[in-house]
Amino acid sequence: MKKKFKILSIDGGGIKGVFPAFYLALIEQELAKRDDGKTKIKDHFDLITGTSTGGIIALALSLGIPAKEIYELYLKNAKCIFGNKKSFFFGQLYNSAHERDFLEKLVRDKFREYYNGEDPRIKDCLTNVAIPIYDLIKGNPSVIKSPYHPNFKRDLHIPAYKVAMATSAAPTYFDPYSSDYIDLDGMERPFKNKVDGGIMANNPTIIGILEATKTFGKNLSDLEILSLGTGYKKFTEGDSNRKEWGLLYWMKKDKRKRLIELFMQSQSQLVENYISLLYQGVDKTEKDNPNFVYDRINVLLCEDDLIEMDESDSERIKSFAELALAEFHEKGTNILKNHFY
Repeated sequence: MKKKFKILSIDGGGIKGVFPAFYLALIEQELAKRDDGKTKIKDHFDLITGTSTGGIIALALSLGIPAKEIYELYLKNAKCIFGNKKSFFFGQLYNSAHERDFLEKLVRDKFREYYNGEDPRIKDCLTNVAIPIYDLIKGNPSVIKSPYHPNFKRDLHIPAYKVAMATSAAPTYFDPYSSDYIDLDGMERPFKNKVDGGIMANNPTIIGILEATKTFGKNLSDLEILSLGTGYKKFTEGDSNRKEWGLLYWMKKDKRKRLIELFMQSQSQLVENYISLLYQGVDKTEKDNPNFVYDRINVLLCEDDLIEMDESDSERIKSFAELALAEFHEKGTNILKNHFY
């Protein structure tokens, strides 16, 4: 049987990344029982793509970091990452809500731990990665890629932790990421004003499909895709008489950043719709003979489940992560069968 090209895709969502991280930790718990040595997520995919928090997770997995450690990293450090949120009127009017220093050190130290105390670069990823960002210098979206094509020479020098900071630099939450690095030939290169890839690819599954078909030359029938969300709540507004549609409504009312929610959820939903078209045809007319293997793990959130992307309360975050346990109990056997055996 022809070997499938396997893609793992992980959505953005801030601290809600505990959902895919915990789900993958549960998978690795099962993989630990294998006797062929393939006990980590990286051993089972040809390409991992992730946006924002999903980008951090994707890079960590590609370096061989266990999903359980990624989950615990988020859970134990959420208070330090998001606990010193600036007030809206006196802090966030002119500045981002959070400082990045703690998160950057946390991610950098974890990546170094799995690369002999040095900073791994994109070329050092043990699985191919594709990490979307937005480049404010050039004014266009970009995808940071490991060198899985002879023409991909731009990104291989970049330290992985800097890419992680760039893809997670969500507007209003963190400042755009700006830094420099020394390339493999000893030249200093700028890496300035990079913004969260979630503004255009919060669900990066379509990036994985395009890379597989155009860069790796695979057919749709060759693909085997596992796509992980971070939970979603349908964005609705039923008050047709509402007259106050200003900044207060979109960015502050009930402590919700509705504008951010709207563009992230709408993009993710659009990608799901288009993948459904590729997967099962128009109106699912090809449902009985789908074009590739595809599983989407996500959960519709009720009001009690919903947490903000910068939630810092560990008990609320832990409760949110438990939603992954329920999903795994329901679908885990099939997911393991479809993608890991």
